[in-house]
Amino acid sequence: MLDIYGVVIYPLIYIFPAYAANGAPILFGGRGGPLDRGRKFRGKRIFGDNKTIFGTLSALVCGVLTGIIYIQFPQLSFMLLIAIMLTLGAIFGDLLGSFVKRRLQLTPGSGFPILDQFGFFIFALIFAFWLGNLPSVYGLLFIAVLTGVLHVFTNRGAHKLKLKSVPW
Repeated sequence: MLDIYGVVIYPLIYIFPAYAANGAPILFGGRGGPLDRGRKFRGKRIFGDNKTIFGTLSALVCGVLTGIIYIQFPQLSFMLLIAIMLTLGAIFGDLLGSFVKRRLQLTPGSGFPILDQFGFFIFALIFAFWLGNLPSVYGLLFIAVLTGVLHVFTNRGAHKLKLKSVPW
């Protein structure tokens, strides 16, 4: 019998700071100019215009705020540092994805399967791994599948709400 807390609830609580960090720039970003300030690396933009200063700061704030909310609950008091590392990993993974896409000469906003859906997720887990308290294997599998499904629906929704120019 599967434990609902260990397979669904705790994994959702665990990964939520990364989800908050990944979604925040869609809601709060777009201002402050490009994060790379137009600079180039080997003749190509580092991240492009879609990675903004305010978007990156909003990702950091939303992810860390999630951790601060968590520590108000005694059973989640260990989550602040994990939330910070998940947030930093999610931001790093997203920026790395943009960096790779610029190297491959893909236009800003173009899709790149796997990297777009899971880059933030994979690096969030890598950054937080050393702190322990990971969900079970089944919990990780659950949030991996959920991340793929949520990516499709949240991006389509953001596109319909005119928060994103493309539905991926």
